[in-house]
Parts: sequence; C-alpha cells; structure tokens
Amino acid sequence: MTQVSRVPSPHPLNWPAVLMFSLSTVGLLTLFPWYAWTHDFSAGAWIAGFVFLYASGLSITGGYHRLWAHRAYEAHWSLRLFYMLFGAMAFQNSILIWASMHRVHHRHVDDVDHDPYSIKRGFWFAHVGWMIRDYPSAKLDFSNAQDLQQDKLVMFQHRYYLVIALLMNIGLPALVGALCGDVWGFLLVAGLLRLVVNHHFTFLINSLAHYWGRRPYTVANTARDNDLIALFTYGEGYHNFHHLFQWDYRNGVRWWQFDPTKWLIASLSWVGITRSLKRVPEFKIQRAMLQRQFDALHARLGCCENPSRLAVLQQQFERELESFKSTVNAWSQLQAERLELARSKLADQWAHSEMRHRIYLLEESLRLQRQRMQALQWQPA
Repeated sequence: MTQVSRVPSPHPLNWPAVLMFSLSTVGLLTLFPWYAWTHDFSAGAWIAGFVFLYASGLSITGGYHRLWAHRAYEAHWSLRLFYMLFGAMAFQNSILIWASMHRVHHRHVDDVDHDPYSIKRGFWFAHVGWMIRDYPSAKLDFSNAQDLQQDKLVMFQHRYYLVIALLMNIGLPALVGALCGDVWGFLLVAGLLRLVVNHHFTFLINSLAHYWGRRPYTVANTARDNDLIALFTYGEGYHNFHHLFQWDYRNGVRWWQFDPTKWLIASLSWVGITRSLKRVPEFKIQRAMLQRQFDALHARLGCCENPSRLAVLQQQFERELESFKSTVNAWSQLQAERLELARSKLADQWAHSEMRHRIYLLEESLRLQRQRMQALQWQPA
C-alpha cells in the first residue's frame, strides 16, 4: 500500500487569530442562543451592547483609521485615549499594527502579492482569510509608521495590547453588568455579540466595499462607494472616494451621506477637541467626477456604429473636453497666484481677495459641465 505524504501549506496558521475567531464564533452560536432560551436579556444589556458597538466601531474608523493611519486631523489627548481604549475593545490588533498594515494596503491596493487583503485574491480572503494564515503580504514592517512609533499613547497600547483588550472586552462589560445586576447578560450581549458583529461590520470595508458599488471618482482600483455598506461601517462605505482622497477626514463627502465618523470629528472640532481637519478642495472632487464622465463617454463613443451620429457626439465631446481643460488651467493659475501671495506673506490678502470667489465660479463651472455631460451620456449613440 502506497503511503500518500501530505504536503504542508506554505503559509502556517496564525493561531492567535484562529483561536480568537473560533472561540468567538462558537461561543456566539452556542452560549448565546442557550442563554437566550433559558434566561432573559435585560434592556440594559442591549443598550450597553449598542453603546459599546458604536464606541468600538467609531474608535476604529475615527481613531485607528482616519486619525492614526491617515493623519486626516489632530485630536485632544482625551479623545485619543478614548480611541485607544475602545479601539482595543474592537480586538483588531494594536494601533501601530493596524495603521501600518492599512498604509501598506493603500500603497499596494489590489496587488495580489503586496496588498495584505487584496480583493483580487477572493472575497473570503479579503474579508477574513488574510488573517487566518501568516501570508507574506501581511508581514509586519513598521518603517512606514515611524510617526506612530514616536506617539507614547500608541506605543503604550502596543506594548500592553492584550491586557487592555481583555480588560475592555471582558472586564468592562462584566463590571457594568455587575452594577446593573446582569453580569452574564452583559458579557454575552455587550461583550461577545458586540465583538463578532463589530468584527464583520469592519471587515466589510476590506471585502464588500471593494466588490459591490459604484466608482464615481476613479477606476484605478477596486474600491466602491456603497450607501448600504456605509450604514454598517460607521460611514466607511464611501470607499471609492476614500481611496482617491485618503487624507480627507470625510468619507461621505456630501452632507446627506451617512458618515457618523465624519459628524463626530466635525462636531468635536466646534469645542476644540479635534482640529486641523483636512478637506480635499471641492474643485478636485468635481474634477475627478467629471474625468470619470469623460472616460465613460469616450468608451461609449467607441461602440457607436452610426457614422453620422458618431460625428455629432464626437464634436460635442471635444467641445466639452476643451472647456474642461480651460477650467483646469484657470484653477492651476489661481493656485500659483495663491502660492505667490503666501510667499509674499500676504495670506490675509488671499483670504479677503476675489480669489475665493473666482475659485467658487470655477467649481460651479465644473458642476454645470457635469450636468451637460450627464445629458450627453443619455443621448442615444
């Protein structure tokens, strides 16, 4: 009888991650329904679960992601402490590891060899599979996070991460539960259920937000904008915008887009807890969206089989393209003037000059042109 030798996987299991996901998932599928069947969960447990869910979720999106990974704004030490503690409650690794890995993702997005959670390696891989094994693409290298290594709060959490995470995930729910007379209910709802739900809500950003949705700003990567995903990811569902303008503290750039992380950061700036909020100029946003329209119309013209109709559409296309180039050139000239004023220490003159009005007019020009391009796209080819 021939003995078949089993070839070991080239990528060993990441046992801490395997144990965490296994214990939390099995616990949720067994202990939670058993307790729900034999006991009553108190209203306090559900309220605490919701509060902790949002506290830990916003600490990832507002803290780990937009504050530390992208430096999209600055925050008072009290908010940074809150993010550090409740970010550990999310059990997604330390700030240093999370932010460093995320910066690698942005630098090598969609690269199957270098993007730690590339969607091109499959939906499951991007969602959770990349954490199950020690893949080379997820190898730690803090050379891109030297700024974070100078942050005492970040490094304190990194050194004592496991202790802080266990205290926040078990100790805090148990303590609040004891005060409310429902320790096990709080542990199962505000601890276990909240942890699993928050994990998969956050993981949707790596998987579904690179798989399903629209791309109004760029097709250079797989990131999508999706309003439904934003509801579950604390505003992170506007991922196509984020991958093009990653240093903006907003993901849902429009006022009506659901982005509670943006609202939290902006509202705290009114009382000085957050500051130096970075925003992409509206002109650049409009320019990116208009460029996408030009690309889409250009592809559509290539499919037009009616020569006379093609000639008409081509003429309109070229006219709009010239107008677009003219507006972009005018913007560039204004930026050059602004820099010159700054060099001449005439910033006040810039703030009160007609330049702001001129920039507004250029932004309006692009908005109107987008409307014309939309109407042009609707015309039969």
